[in-house]
Amino acid sequence: MLFWLTEFSDGGDFFNLFRYITFRAGAAFFTALIFGFIFGQPLINLLRRKQRNGQPIREDGPQSHIETKSGTPTMGGVLILGALTVATLLWARLDNPYVWIVLFVTMGFGAIGFVDDYQKVTKNNHKGVSGKVRLAVGFLIAFVASVAIMKAQTPELAYHLALPVFKDTLLNMSFFFIPFAMFVIVGAANAVNLTDGLDGLAIMPVMIAASTLGVIAYVVGRTDFTEYLDVHYVEGTGEILIFVAGLVGGGLGFLWYNAPPAAVFMGDTGSLALGGALGAIAVATKHELVLGIVGGIFVAEAMSVIIQVLYYKRTGKRVFLMAPIHHHFEKKGWHEPQIVIRFWIIALILALIGLATLKLR
Repeated sequence: MLFWLTEFSDGGDFFNLFRYITFRAGAAFFTALIFGFIFGQPLINLLRRKQRNGQPIREDGPQSHIETKSGTPTMGGVLILGALTVATLLWARLDNPYVWIVLFVTMGFGAIGFVDDYQKVTKNNHKGVSGKVRLAVGFLIAFVASVAIMKAQTPELAYHLALPVFKDTLLNMSFFFIPFAMFVIVGAANAVNLTDGLDGLAIMPVMIAASTLGVIAYVVGRTDFTEYLDVHYVEGTGEILIFVAGLVGGGLGFLWYNAPPAAVFMGDTGSLALGGALGAIAVATKHELVLGIVGGIFVAEAMSVIIQVLYYKRTGKRVFLMAPIHHHFEKKGWHEPQIVIRFWIIALILALIGLATLKLR
């Protein structure tokens, strides 16, 4: 919104700063961070009044959760979504289609998560919206977003899959790319949702992965960088960095209250929305496969659940003590901070590997 101030610039004054994505990204970060600090505690107080029993805790989960997490309010993802939305609308160019597409996916999955959380707290049951309904609505949102992204991209890129490391390689998937892109978005949303099981476990890897994708979006949106790195130029994706900066700022504001012991959980409201955002950014920047690297924590969490379910149905036995895999380590005696911080370290390493694919050709 504030980009219009460049109309008052003669090219050498303060208003000229608003032309630079990096300046607006920094401003978006601090806007979202301040938003989180200002509205964090009032939101928590409101959620505590509305949610007398807090987020329902699964009885078949680790016993420590019943003892330490009972009564903690959920739906804290509203804080992150509010912060990143305000920051994005203030500092991004609103004539950029990618900004609206990523916001649409984020808010759409956030709405699914909000309804799910609402049903859980009102019914005082950990079962919310049925999985089939969540997937159906999620795939519908992903379909609309995928089609919009294809229309926003040039014919040379649309419906093509870029392969990391291999220079100038594009795999033409034709219309099969749409269901592939839908799978990436919905899969990312649900993978982050499965990861959100310990205080601070999901939000930091989300911020790390988002920061990595934000850098990639900025790079592939500039011809000088893409020519130097031999990556595909995707016009307009640089503005996604504004959204990412708002996400990271809002995420840090939320983490201030979510750090162990958490005063609030993000709930499905936050985890589904942020995961969907990661998937949408990956599709927009033609880095869907790189998302599998930088989001390796989320992939491992989702795969642990899939493996556990399939193996149990086939043999009646379990591969892991409990799935998702972070609960497996809890059952093995790891303390919650150990799991969280070690997962953060792994997420950072994977992010660096993902960034390395930009140069490794």
